[in-house]
Amino acid sequence: MDIETAREYSLSKKATTEDLPFGEDVLVIRVMGKMFLCINLNTPDRITMKCEPEYALELRERYNAIEGAWHFNKKYWNQVFLDRDADDKLIRQLIDHSYEEVLKKFTKKLRAEYEAQP
Repeated sequence: MDIETAREYSLSKKATTEDLPFGEDVLVIRVMGKMFLCINLNTPDRITMKCEPEYALELRERYNAIEGAWHFNKKYWNQVFLDRDADDKLIRQLIDHSYEEVLKKFTKKLRAEYEAQP
């Protein structure tokens, strides 16, 4: 998968937006204002995604393409290299997982706002 495909897939999800909060070379994709995916435009061979801690460790042991994310809490964030042994199907699943991990943490109010989105 290339970086633009990952970006488009992420933005196709409900209530997503993108912005550049850390400068013009770090693109963040959010659901209802909460970050679930990060792309450093200077290193377009990888993306950073949220992950359930035990699953994150399991993935890191199994795939050369997945490691603890640089400059993020490695307990909750993985860096996934798009040009290694993670195929497109797995990358889509990990994007979905990251999105769902963020949804799980929504307050009742934010959940209601999310549900009201088209």
